[in-house]
Amino acid sequence: MIKNINGKPKWLKVSYNKKSMEEINLLMEKLSLNTVCREANCPNMGECYKKHTATFMIMGNQCTRHCRFCNVAHGKPLKIDPKEPRHVAEAVKQLSLKHVVVTSVTRDDLSDCGAEHFAETIQEIRYLCPNTTVEVLIPDLKGSKRNLDIVIKANPDVINHNIETAERLYNTVRPEADYKRSLSVLKYVKDKNPNILSKTGIMVGLSETEEEIYKVMDDALNVKCDIFTIGQYLRPTKQHIEVAKYVAPEKFERYRQAGMKKGFLYVASSPLVRSSYKAEEAVELFKSKVKKLNL
Repeated sequence: MIKNINGKPKWLKVSYNKKSMEEINLLMEKLSLNTVCREANCPNMGECYKKHTATFMIMGNQCTRHCRFCNVAHGKPLKIDPKEPRHVAEAVKQLSLKHVVVTSVTRDDLSDCGAEHFAETIQEIRYLCPNTTVEVLIPDLKGSKRNLDIVIKANPDVINHNIETAERLYNTVRPEADYKRSLSVLKYVKDKNPNILSKTGIMVGLSETEEEIYKVMDDALNVKCDIFTIGQYLRPTKQHIEVAKYVAPEKFERYRQAGMKKGFLYVASSPLVRSSYKAEEAVELFKSKVKKLNL
């Protein structure tokens, strides 16, 4: 591990394809859409845009919570655009996506925390792009079963809700969230509809211990979570929480192997992994396993 964080290690350096980024950004502006790739300053933005893939961020770009690791803006939320679900579906169709990820800012100001808007977006994608698999990366929706039921009923292929970090660090990293509530969200999804893949992820480099990482894995498996992602936390600005350490690629591989041995269907673990990075690989793996079982 590297404890001197003045300069990023070489494995965290990425390059962008300017032309691909411009093409996707123009499409997003044309349809009045946001991508979490740009809002969160994702390090994989160039690679994903080159492949014409993106994670759509619905319900505006102003979050009602203020997590200390996140680059998405905190402020007064925008009014929801009723045309947004159709615009997302149109973008998915224009990009010919096989798998789409839809996330959102946290909207604690709404009575259903935006659950109905998620459902409408899923339905519009299903209508325009029936062969596209749909993944939603949802906030905790205040842990409300009524809100979660709305999203579950829309029947996405994957419901992802990120735990983000070890329980001990919640007060420091995401004080407006609750570790046990996040676990309860994942549990409720799987209890309600076992056919929906459930997914979660964490960042490392925030002073968590190896034992705490394995504890998060065990807690996620105890609520029947299928997919687990691990990536390096990168400090977006000086106003955000500092990086405590940079974790070497070899250790990420050790975490990946440990997660698979523990029983996850799929584990993505490397410094630049983010929760929606190569998300379609896990779905394809699941579909192939189901196909083999039905033979």
